[in-house]
Amino acid sequence: MKIHLLPENGQYYKANLHCHTTVSDGAKTPAEVKEMYLAHGYSVVAFTDHDVLIAHPELADEQFLPLNGFEAEVMVPKESGLQVRKTCHLCYIALEPDQLTMPFYHREKYLFGNAPSYRDQLKYDESKPDYVRSYTPECINEMIALGKENGFFVTYNHPTWSLEDFGDYTAYHGMDAMEISNFSAFSEGYPEYNERVYDDMLRAGERIYCVSADDNHNRHPETSGRWDSFGGFVMIKADRLEYRTVTKALQNGDFYASEGPKIHDLWIEDGVLHITCSGAQKICLTTGKRRAYAAYSQNGELLEEASFVLPADAIYIRLTVTDPRGYHANTRAYFLDELPPLA
Repeated sequence: MKIHLLPENGQYYKANLHCHTTVSDGAKTPAEVKEMYLAHGYSVVAFTDHDVLIAHPELADEQFLPLNGFEAEVMVPKESGLQVRKTCHLCYIALEPDQLTMPFYHREKYLFGNAPSYRDQLKYDESKPDYVRSYTPECINEMIALGKENGFFVTYNHPTWSLEDFGDYTAYHGMDAMEISNFSAFSEGYPEYNERVYDDMLRAGERIYCVSADDNHNRHPETSGRWDSFGGFVMIKADRLEYRTVTKALQNGDFYASEGPKIHDLWIEDGVLHITCSGAQKICLTTGKRRAYAAYSQNGELLEEASFVLPADAIYIRLTVTDPRGYHANTRAYFLDELPPLA
């Protein structure tokens, strides 16, 4: 029996799921973001400006799909000092194109950059009191739950930049995905490749996906090492470039995360996991336990495929493809108890 872990049919759409523009604190307009991402092979960008859910339907066409979203942040009190203050950032991507109501809102707080000038365009439930945030697991979990209940795909962002550690992020529950890499933080000098954090959260009980994202602000020249676009993306496999089709693929986990390498196919057959990909120096299998497996390139020839006999006691399986530059592609975790019988 052949089990396709990535859909057998459909096509891949390259997507950036974390993006800032002049609507909040980015340097490029939404239209400029569209043009530069299109020029680099992207079909999808989620516009996630800080605390403002603004749609950009004028950007949609046969080649480009803008997703509606925003990013929310919760920070410890200012008394702690900015450089040591922990924070939690979450992105919310609306699953339906007409879902433009903020799931939580405060009439006076939290907007910064250019965002305050968009306040009168925001939709929220006027019958509800202002939502006050606090840097506690209870509040953060409530914000995640409110996003999910109101039709959003919720991601947990850049834990390294946020100064969060094991005790912090393992107390958060119910998000859809976490950022296994964040290119903006990486370009600023942070070691924001978070494979260990992903495993920590999985082993702590979260059954979530992983994404790579730019978190682009585009404040530096494209020739600069601090340029923060085109370094983290997801490849979404879907039947067509249509809003709900793409967000359903996100919900289903029909994508992989990447800093550059490509994954072509991923399947299980007769108890063996198979992957085909772009040229790789190493392909690793993680199982949720101490045991791991690796395939390496030999004699100067890069790997374009690998196979692993699946251990019967694996908790979950996920693959990491590493290319000669040290860039990664990551599959999501597939829990064995959710898959059809492998034999």
